[in-house]
Formats: sequence, structure tokens, C-alpha cells
Amino acid sequence: MPERLTEMLMDTWTPLIILWITVLPSIYMAPMNQSQVLPSGSSTGLKRLNEEQRVLHRSKRGWVWNQMFVLEEFSGPEPILVGRLHTDLDPGSSKIKYILSGDGAGTIFVINDKTGDIHAMKRLDREEKAEYTLTAQAVDRDTNQPLEPPSEFIIKVQDINDNAPEFVEGPYHATVPEMSVVGTFVTKVTATDADDPVYGNSAKLVYSILEGQPYFSIEPHTAIIKTALPNMDREAKEEYFVVIQAKDMGGHMGGLSGTTTVTITLTDVNDNPPKFAQSLYHFSVMEDVALGEPIGRVKANDLDIGENAKSSYDIIEGDGMDIFEITTDAQTQDGIVRVRKPLDFESKKSYTLKVEAANIHIDPRFLSGGPFKDTATLKITVEDADEPPVFSSPTYLLEVHENAALNSVLGQVTAHDPDVSSSPIRFSIDRHTDLERQFNINAEDGKITLATPLDRETSTWHNITIVATETRNHSQVSRVPVAIKVLDVNDNAPEFASEHEAFLCENGKPGQVIQIVSAIDKDDPKNGHYFLYSLLPEMVNNPNFTIKKNEDNTLSILAKHSGFSRQKQEVYLLPIVISDSGTPPMSSTSTLTIRVCGCSSDGIVQSCNAEAYVLPIGLSMGALIAILACIILLLVIVVLFVTLRRHKNEPLIIKDDEDVRENIIRYDDEGGGEEDTEAFDIATLQNPDGINGFLPRKDIKPDLQFMPRQGLAPVPNGVDVDEFINVRLHEADNDPTAPPYDSIQIYGYEGKGSAAGSLSSLESSTSDSDQNFDYLSEWGPRFKRLGELYSVGESDKET
Repeated sequence: MPERLTEMLMDTWTPLIILWITVLPSIYMAPMNQSQVLPSGSSTGLKRLNEEQRVLHRSKRGWVWNQMFVLEEFSGPEPILVGRLHTDLDPGSSKIKYILSGDGAGTIFVINDKTGDIHAMKRLDREEKAEYTLTAQAVDRDTNQPLEPPSEFIIKVQDINDNAPEFVEGPYHATVPEMSVVGTFVTKVTATDADDPVYGNSAKLVYSILEGQPYFSIEPHTAIIKTALPNMDREAKEEYFVVIQAKDMGGHMGGLSGTTTVTITLTDVNDNPPKFAQSLYHFSVMEDVALGEPIGRVKANDLDIGENAKSSYDIIEGDGMDIFEITTDAQTQDGIVRVRKPLDFESKKSYTLKVEAANIHIDPRFLSGGPFKDTATLKITVEDADEPPVFSSPTYLLEVHENAALNSVLGQVTAHDPDVSSSPIRFSIDRHTDLERQFNINAEDGKITLATPLDRETSTWHNITIVATETRNHSQVSRVPVAIKVLDVNDNAPEFASEHEAFLCENGKPGQVIQIVSAIDKDDPKNGHYFLYSLLPEMVNNPNFTIKKNEDNTLSILAKHSGFSRQKQEVYLLPIVISDSGTPPMSSTSTLTIRVCGCSSDGIVQSCNAEAYVLPIGLSMGALIAILACIILLLVIVVLFVTLRRHKNEPLIIKDDEDVRENIIRYDDEGGGEEDTEAFDIATLQNPDGINGFLPRKDIKPDLQFMPRQGLAPVPNGVDVDEFINVRLHEADNDPTAPPYDSIQIYGYEGKGSAAGSLSSLESSTSDSDQNFDYLSEWGPRFKRLGELYSVGESDKET
């Protein structure tokens, strides 16, 4: 502790002691002359002083006439004397007064107005203000008149070592590649000192390492940090903490110091090869694994990081190099083993592969340490799986003639179970591909047969799917497409391609082509169509027309003569026989209609109607068409008028005012009698739908119109009325045009004043007493009985 206190005292007082030794003697011990005090007076003295300074190039240390110095941070019991002002005009009397103005005058610096002594009243800090500019003047004490012009001078604050070095940019972070050689540049640090760099050693810095040896070193004056040990390995230690010190006074005792930290990180280089965790790997895989599916992973570890740790994997040897592949997982750097081709347990049960892992980015500086790669062995075992049946072909193509017999065999598909324990196979047709069930298949041997007749003209191709299923495991199913092509047979006769109607001009010439006709055939022979045209045997010697076969398989109809007339014959029918070239050949007869027409001189058809000859000579075709249109329009108007009148006379809807049904009157009150129809709403009883505004149809005439019935013949006397009524009833039942068209007409109320009179028996006592019912016996047994009943009633009343 005493030693440390002594060092601190020495650091503080040494600069003061040095300054005291060098400055004070020049002030107090040297003889007073022009260079130590500020002279005052004429310019002659100033010129002399300048000449002396030019002559004396090297002089002893002393005050410059226009500068004074004061030590910073100096504090004592009394103010410190900075310097003295003196003028040549001062004879030593008290009539001279010295005045001081400028920076800090009166506060920091005080002048004795009699002696001219300048004292510093406060502690000064050079780092706060390095110099002060003041003005001195000598005046008469009594009159305050200036004795000479004012003189300006500077007081400089002399520096002492009172500021320690500082690392403004610290703490620092730096990187350096691992395995670097000694002396590799790491970084540079910088410290600053607020003291005066041009005066003494207060700002002269020296750098050193307090912590971080022996790994790093620092240049004392440049502060450059370098590596100090070779082959520093990042994998052993990645980060270092270094403490740097900066000391002023050139590093001597008593100087002030500051420290900072530098965190140095070793960056990675590719100095480590990949290494497999084990030399042998075992994998097992099912034989039905999907292609591209991973079956295992291997890993080659690399102590490096980032790009230096990336490796690529390859299969370099083995009996399954074309069956398997290995790829690199970009995230984990694993080697992923995948299947490239299908596996078959029955063919090969195991594989042996040799894989290699190699670094992608190689650093040539470390190749001497050995290859940056490693190898490992893979043992892959294939396990048996229950596989679906395998067809002998991936697709099947069958051909069948369209006239093939039902149940005939079209072809056969075959399949087998590839497993060691082979299972029987059953075949079936996927009916979604054979909705019409045109084909069948034998479940045991796979023979496909025809179930329904085929027609090539309807469908040339049939695509079905055959399903093979293991009998021991129904989940094992395979499918195969079967394309069935229907072959053509000559089963369709040729016919005209379209309905032809030829037109023959009356002024035509012999040999003129009337019409060219073509034929079509639904069949499709291999060598194309070839048609034979001929006339019927009885039409071979047709005097009017002949035929001619064209090279393009068409037929030309020619006229044999001229002079055809519409008045003589308007239409000719020409039967033509068309035969194909199939085996056996098919033929058909088509009739061509030839119409005789009137044509212009250039052969343009104008009219084909025979009635045109009886028209007036001056009537044109346009006028004829206009007349016919008017006639048709009048007929349409008449028909519409008659139809509307008929519908108006027979409305289809029963309205309320036409309802003649009997009202039901309640007599529990004294109403207006039978004529009172307001007591009860008959619509309630007529039809429930009538309440909702629905009016029932009165009648519906049938669409089928029968011939009108013959009028009823008068009934002769003595005919059987019962038989007559039954006949008429039978006719009415079988005649849909007879009213009432399935409707019910109710005649419960005839109305007042009816010509038929009333059918009620309430008033029959006066009107029916003299009636004779004997004539009813002539109408049949039933009416005879009715007459007897009425006769008995009348006799009872008389009695």
C-alpha cells in the first residue's frame, strides 16, 4: 500500500516539479530584461526587440514578450503569479495605472494596477480552454488618459498529465480464421488522450496486452493485434477474450492508463474430413415399397460448420447400384437411401452397397492431411410381401367379326401370383366398363366370350377392364385394359346418300344429264367402296331415261330424247338398283323422282306445275302467289271466327249465375218462403272447391271426333222400350263425343214458369188424378210393373 501511494504522488507532482524547475528560475532568478516582461513605450523599443530576436536565433528559455504561461490545475494557498507588465514611462512613481481586459479579465486573471503583476485566481483546465487573449494598457492614474496604445498578449495554459487514455470505440469484436500462421492480422484498436500531444509525454501512448497471452500479441505503438500461436483450432476453442491497455507518458512510471476488451472469434476452415458414425449399416425393406420411397439414412459427421461441413453421398460399389440411390438432405446433411427400381423378394433377397461421403468444398492447404472423404457399407434385406397378381401383358387387343356367334370365345387373358406361396387367380369384368354386359369372362381360365350381338356400324371399339383377384386374399387385385375391335362384315346394303328429286326441262336436249346421284354404305370394306348401278330388268329398255356410271363412284341420269311435256306427264319414277362389292354382295332399290318443269332458254327451272298452262296469258307467277296468299288468309280468318263463336256459346267454366242446383233452405226461422234464396249460401254445398274461387270444368270435349250419329228413328208402336233404351245406352257409352262428357248435371230446380212444369209430387193430387198408365205395359216388363204401381195408387186414392 505505501508503494502504491508513493506511485500516485509521483504521478501527480512530477510534472509540477519539472515545470517548477524549468519555469520559475527564468522568472525569478534571471535578470529582468525585455524578453521577460512586456515592455511598453514607443515603436522604437518594439523594433529593437524584433531586431534582437532576428539576431539571436537560439536564445535561452524565457518569456516571449507577447505570451505568458500558467500551469493548469495548479492550486495553492495564494493566487499564482502569471507575469508582470511594465512600461518605460513608469519612473517608479505611483502615477501609472495598469488596466487589464479580455478573456477572463477580472475573474480569472487579476492585475495589480500599481505593479502590473498578473495573478491567476482560479484553477485552469487546458482541456477546457487552452489559451486566453487579453489586452493591457497603462493610463494616468489621475486623468485616466492612456499613456500608450493598448498592447495585446496571450496567456497559455500549460498542460499536465491529468487525463487517462480512453478507448472510445470499445469494446471490440474481431475474427480470424482458425489454423492461421503466427503474425496474422486480427484487428487494430485506438485510444485517445485529452492531454496536449505536443507538450511533453502526457499524450504519448503505449499499448500492451493484460489478458490474452500467449494466443495474441499487440504492437506497442500501432495497436495492431496479431496471432501469437500457430494452428489455433476452432473445434478446440472458438472464442477468446483479450484485454488491451493503453498507457500515456510513453509507458513510463507515473503515466495514466485505460483498458478495453477485444472478443476474438476463430472462423471455420475446412480442416476436418467427414466421418461415418459406424462402418456398417443394416436396412430392411418390403419388396412392394413404392419407387422413390426412402428406406434408410446414414450420416457422416463433420466437425466443421457451414459450407465446410457439407458433404455429398455416392454409391461406389455393390450389387444394387442400379436398384438403389443415395441423396443428400440439405437440412440435416444426412444421406437418404431410396429405391430406384422395383424389388422382387423371389428374385433377390439382399443387397450389399458401399457408400462414400466427401466434402463438397475442399481447402487445398489441408489436402496433405489426407482425403476429405469416408466410406461405409450398407446391408439391405428385402422382405417378402403379398403382391397382387401379374398379367402376362400390360394390355390386350382382341378382334372379332360383328357377326360372331353368341358365346364364341374372343380371346384370353392370363395372370399369375408372383409370391412364393402362389394363390389361385379368379378373373372378372369391371362392369363399369361394360355397362351393356356385351361380354363375359370365364373366372377360372380368363377366356372372354360374346354375350350380346355386335354391330360395327354402332360401335367399332369396346374397351373393358379385366380384374384378377387372389382367392386367398381378396385385397390383392390387379387390373388390365382389354381393347376389342369389331371387324366389319358386309351386312348393309348401299342406298342413296340423300333423297334426290330430279328436274327435267321441257326444252331439254337428248343425252342431257338430269341428275348425278351418289350412294353410301354403312359397311367399311378394306379396299373401299365400289358400287354397281343398274335399272330394274323391266326398266332396262326405258324409252325416256338411261344411266351412266362415273369414275368417282357416282351415277349420272340422262334423258334419251327431248320434247317432254308437263301436260302429258308431270312426274316420272325411275327405280335404280345399287349393289356393293362385298362377299356376299348386298343391293337395294331406290327410286328417283323426275319432275318435268318449264325452264328458261338458259336452262333455269321456272315452273313445275301443270296448272300453269290454263292461267291467263298476262298473269305472272308473283300475281298467282299473291292471290293464293289472300285466299289462305281469308280461310284462316273464317276458321278463327267460327271457333271463337263456338267457344263463346259453350263456356268451359261453370259460373255462379248458371248454377241451377236446388238450394237447401233452413226452416227453423220464419224466412221469406221458398222464393227466399238469401237465407243460405248454396255455394257451400255445391262444391267445396267453389269456396276458394275454383270453378269446375263444365265439360271437356275429347280430341277423337266420331262421325255424327244418325238421327233417332221414331219408335213404332209395340216395340220393346227396354231393348230400345239398352241400345241407346250402349251407343252413348261407346261414343266419347256424346254429352255430357263425363260431367254431372243436376236438375233439382227447373225455375219458375218452366214449360215442362214441375216434377214434384206435392201438387199431383189435382193434375195426375186422371192419368192412364196402361200404355206403359207396352214398353216392357219393367215399365208394365211401374204402370201397375201407379194404377194401384190412383184406385186407393179414389177409394
